[in-house]
Amino acid sequence: MKIRRTPFKLAHLPKLLKLSAAKWYDSEPFQLSAIVAYYAILSLPAFIIIILNVVGGIWGRDIVQGELLGEISGALGAETAESIRVMIVDKGDKETSVFTTVVGIATLLYGATGVFFQLQSALDKLWNASPRFKSGVIATVFNRIKSFGFILIIGFLLLVSFILTSLLSTFSNRLERFLPDYLIDFIFIFDGLISLGIIYVLFAAMFKFLPNASIPWRSVKIGAAVTAVLFLIGKYLLAIYFGALEPGSTYGAAGSIILIMLWVSYSSLILFFGAQFTKVFFDFYKIEEEEKRLDAAEEKNVKTS
Repeated sequence: MKIRRTPFKLAHLPKLLKLSAAKWYDSEPFQLSAIVAYYAILSLPAFIIIILNVVGGIWGRDIVQGELLGEISGALGAETAESIRVMIVDKGDKETSVFTTVVGIATLLYGATGVFFQLQSALDKLWNASPRFKSGVIATVFNRIKSFGFILIIGFLLLVSFILTSLLSTFSNRLERFLPDYLIDFIFIFDGLISLGIIYVLFAAMFKFLPNASIPWRSVKIGAAVTAVLFLIGKYLLAIYFGALEPGSTYGAAGSIILIMLWVSYSSLILFFGAQFTKVFFDFYKIEEEEKRLDAAEEKNVKTS
């Protein structure tokens, strides 16, 4: 007898969320998020420079930089965006040797992949996954290459987002002369849905391909959807929190760095919760299907006897 896969039910969602919260809390998420935040500060300049060169080569460096800084300003404030702009100011007017250039590029790539490397380590621990290669050096190189691949994925998603947003903006500017305001608002809602979709694709790719484990798409799709919704809610709440309380003002000149670390830390907490939810979802329905299989086998034995 063929066992049908147990369908996902919304009635199971509260139980899944409760189980995920308990396991998430037991996994020391605050320590993990602090580690990711630390590496984010080290990786941020290199990460942004690579994104600017990859996406900016197609869309225009100044346009991409303006869009990125605009998003950062909306989330963390204008001062933090200005600090990040200073981090990535081009210092290319100085001549350097070939050796210095090669070392600089290697350092840039190593720094930019630091965050994803740490995220992969955390996800591998969650899924009890073992390295694909016995050699530690080969495993590290492979993981760094994979991390760089995620940077390219983010660059591609940003490019798609910029194109779609520009098209919607141009479309809405032309239509606002002929249509009432409430219809124009639907275009901005659609723009928000595009952002949600891009975030969803990014989380799905991370949950599926970043850890060294074979994770079914069924668990990834639901887990990424829950994480994307929680991330958007957290993003707007953090923007309100940073704008109203200005937690970075206490630290003076280091305030921008503190804000970045806080934002990455809080966002990592959401990401780790989503990853834990994906694992709980996988285990929950795997047990359900195993129980069905055992019941079917027992029923078959009774009939044959």
